[in-house]
Amino acid sequence: MTDDTQAPADTTTHFGFQTVDEKEKAGLVHGVFTNVASKYDIMNDVMSVGIHRIWKDALMDWLAPRDGQRLLDVAGGTGDVSFRFLDRAPGAHCTVLDMTESMLIEGQKRAEAQRQSDKLDWIVGDAMALPFDDNSFDRYTISFGIRNVTRIPDALSEAYRVLKPGGRLMVLEFSQLPNDGLQKLYDLYSFNVIPRMGRLIANDRDSYQYLVESIRKFPDQETFATMIRDAGFEQVTYRNLSMGIAALHSGWKI
Repeated sequence: MTDDTQAPADTTTHFGFQTVDEKEKAGLVHGVFTNVASKYDIMNDVMSVGIHRIWKDALMDWLAPRDGQRLLDVAGGTGDVSFRFLDRAPGAHCTVLDMTESMLIEGQKRAEAQRQSDKLDWIVGDAMALPFDDNSFDRYTISFGIRNVTRIPDALSEAYRVLKPGGRLMVLEFSQLPNDGLQKLYDLYSFNVIPRMGRLIANDRDSYQYLVESIRKFPDQETFATMIRDAGFEQVTYRNLSMGIAALHSGWKI
């Protein structure tokens, strides 16, 4: 008599345009951001011609930081969003969480230089398994990071868990242009220019090739809004930035 029971096959996901086992993706993404950590902020300026700064300001305008609030900035890297939050609410406190320690170290250097270390915590951690108690934060942000998460629904569920009732989720992410002609032009720029800039500035073409591919694999605005609702958030809305090159999604834990 034979045993026909089979072990479940490994679940796959995407790493850019590659198909990989889920268990491999986090390590691959970690490698990308470890490689580019010291040049990450410079590359963001070059890749977006500085427009990412306007997008992050738009995030802050909609988020409206207030003194006394506790922000969790996931995939926060060098702390760019958290520093903006503190600029508008000096009496707030920010926790920056990222899976890549070298990115956090760059942010800590900046915090020390600006004498803001007492307002910031830097935590190495996973967006899908946050090391915080339920109902711990007033605001949760993730900027240009959620497309790199292995299981996006798990990250959104964790965001809902750690937010206090009345807390707000805000996601800034590259998205899809509604016009096919504009999307094709944007693709020509992205796939032909950005990897070359990565090689010249960060000496790393492959990492920036992945970043471009990961944008194309991310859900469109409506699909992602539905994913946020499925995680339990209410009053979910979004705003396109630069015609949809990026989008801001907002949801509330009611």
